[in-house]
Amino acid sequence: MSTSEESRSRNFIDEIIAADVAAGKHSGRVCTRFPPEPNGYLHIGHAMGINLAFGMAAKHGGQCNLRFDDTNPATEDTEYVDAIKGDIQWLGFDWGENLFYASDYFEQLYGWAVKLIEKGLAYVDDATLADMRARRSGSGDPDQPSPFRERTVAENLDLFARMRAGEFPDGTRVLRAKIDLASPNPLLRDPVMYRIVHAPHHRTGTAWPIYPMYDWAHGESDAIEGVTHSTCSLEFDVHRPLYDWFVAALEIPDPPHQYEYGRLNISYTVLSKRWLLHLVKNGHVSGWDDPRMPTLCGMRRRGFSPASLRNFCDRVGVSKRDGVVDVSLLEHALRDDLNAHSPRVMGVLDPVKLVITNMAEDAEEIFDAPFMPDDPSAGSRPVPFCRELWIERDDFREESFRKWRRLAPGQEVRLRYACYVTLSEIVKDEQGTVVELRCTWDPESLGGGTPDGRKVKGTIHWVSARHAVAAQVRLYDRLFSVPAPRDVEDGQDWLDNLNPDSLSVLDSCWLEPSMANAAPESRWQLERLGYFCVDSVDSQPGALVLNRTIALRDSWAKMSDKG
Repeated sequence: MSTSEESRSRNFIDEIIAADVAAGKHSGRVCTRFPPEPNGYLHIGHAMGINLAFGMAAKHGGQCNLRFDDTNPATEDTEYVDAIKGDIQWLGFDWGENLFYASDYFEQLYGWAVKLIEKGLAYVDDATLADMRARRSGSGDPDQPSPFRERTVAENLDLFARMRAGEFPDGTRVLRAKIDLASPNPLLRDPVMYRIVHAPHHRTGTAWPIYPMYDWAHGESDAIEGVTHSTCSLEFDVHRPLYDWFVAALEIPDPPHQYEYGRLNISYTVLSKRWLLHLVKNGHVSGWDDPRMPTLCGMRRRGFSPASLRNFCDRVGVSKRDGVVDVSLLEHALRDDLNAHSPRVMGVLDPVKLVITNMAEDAEEIFDAPFMPDDPSAGSRPVPFCRELWIERDDFREESFRKWRRLAPGQEVRLRYACYVTLSEIVKDEQGTVVELRCTWDPESLGGGTPDGRKVKGTIHWVSARHAVAAQVRLYDRLFSVPAPRDVEDGQDWLDNLNPDSLSVLDSCWLEPSMANAAPESRWQLERLGYFCVDSVDSQPGALVLNRTIALRDSWAKMSDKG
């Protein structure tokens, strides 16, 4: 099965939209939307919703609106608006002229609320939040009615107008829908539609002292925009009857319909704004864009590519039930994309010096090395070679063993792209640490072969010490050490599951000179070491910082091979 066929078979919403278009529903029109609340940064769970909404609109010749549900001025900010726009564009999607805000519709929503009051379907309640909670039933019994539930239409219209005029303090009155206090769905038990909040809004300023609740503004905003297929994660399925009740009560023609799909959960991480905010505020990570965070800005900084996230979402598919996706599938999608598009270069993370004793001190060779060995069109770069080199400390052993193919006393190895060398002497400091490996080389092996045709089994990478570029390298691992970080016993703290080895900083690394001007966010494979990204925040000209995106080993592929 091809990737596209597999994606279609795993997307029931795609099938619904296709059937609706074929049947001429909504006059064959398709309009989806992505409706973030601008109160935080997007994470990979949102990427699933973005990929679905924009992807389905593009596939079926429709449009996708970006609408900010900005109904809570206390928590929202233009910082989040700008960040959300940037994340969506980075993922590869464009809303074009279809950018909207729930705050665009405040006047319309207010008018519709007045209409419900006039129909006897909404009332102003003077009860406090504590009072309303006290009247809720703790079982299947009906809630106790508010003493203000039977106010006259005229009194409700007067009080609601005075709420809008700013006459009352915060928390003193709300507007509630008058539905059914005995409904088995608690959201239909006279839900709050408006509350009083004397706080400036990031777009409307102080024009409104009352703000619509999310459940009131959400479905009605869909209706105003002509959304045909409203998609959201499964936890909102209990909200759909309320959305439907509102649009029915307002007699809105051709109303939108909400379709719920399983929420994306990934092992070894948490996907909740509240929990992520806790990590940030309590200093467990450096910020929302910490490369260990599952936020889109954090994943971008770590080196995830937009294509890898889109491909991951397609592979997971859209199901009707919640589940947990193994993080290895995400890592596999990432490696697939990075392997195909990341130029190869050499770098040394834990250096030890190698000196070629039978080479002149001023001698120098230049080798032409391909960026992508399997794709000549990707070009190449010059790699300088001289007497003193840096190699990985792990590529050397003082004592060889049967399967050891790299550097050891008397053992010949190949230096990648360069020549054959044989270790002849080990130099240690006063503490017994190896500081220098002295080798001899075979000049006839330049370029990787010899006239006598002999072969060596071991190849190691290296960097010319004379030409090397210094770098700090940050090795990132999973933020949590267990698959379900929030699944803890009573008395345990989920933060105890943080991985203490999720970040290691290496300050004395060396890269080949082609990396000197590597652009921020550019992605590379350091041969034999993994995939790395130039840090977009801390890396500066002359002070290069690389983040390891992911190691080379792919555990998902190994599991898939086992069937």
